[in-house]
Amino acid sequence: MGVQLAQMLREGTKKSHTMAENTGFVACFLKGTVEKNSYRKLVSSLYFVYSAMEEAIEEHRNHSLVGKFYYPQLFRKSSLERDLSYYFGPNWRNEIEMSPAATAYVDRIRRLSQQNPTMLIAHFYTRYLGDLSGGQILKNIAVKAMGLNDGQGVAFYAFDAIPDEKVFKNEYRETMNQLPIDQATAQAIVDEANDAFRKNMDLFKELEGNLILAIGKLLFNSLVGRQSKAAQGQPISAE
Repeated sequence: MGVQLAQMLREGTKKSHTMAENTGFVACFLKGTVEKNSYRKLVSSLYFVYSAMEEAIEEHRNHSLVGKFYYPQLFRKSSLERDLSYYFGPNWRNEIEMSPAATAYVDRIRRLSQQNPTMLIAHFYTRYLGDLSGGQILKNIAVKAMGLNDGQGVAFYAFDAIPDEKVFKNEYRETMNQLPIDQATAQAIVDEANDAFRKNMDLFKELEGNLILAIGKLLFNSLVGRQSKAAQGQPISAE
């Protein structure tokens, strides 16, 4: 009792958060360069990830710890389905497939669901609170960059069932801080959250090839701030 998990997660994943923002795909996105083919591939990967997460939440909704995070208003599967219908058409289910990174991500979630459900809390934190925190900014960038209208193609970022996102996030963090867990379990959740960030970075890195083909290598390197050595595959920053 008394473990401040929310603070531990915030502090313990800062480096991973920065690294994720510095991946080429995200760096270009944040600077307003969003290529539609790459983006729709990301949406399809996220569909498989959220389907697995929400299947796990449903399965463990009565779990003493995981069940405390049963918030259907956060669920993204149906909104991702709307986006996939927009990008791929009504036959979208036959148009998408799991990429290698999405497969690894989904496998991890399913393994935890079977063997160590408490660690799913790390994945809920990484994705859902991240969506709430940066969703509106990313939505606005995507709409402008891809010339979208009337909210089409960005349903993923719309949390219509959450009227006040700040209040909700505070409630969510307080739920984390009230969990009856010890320090070792909390640290294990932080470690799993860092792995979740790595899984997300793998999703982003898969998309870089498509993005470079669309916008050109010079523009890509310019947007992500890479010098020639970095463009040749050397580290962008120290670990």
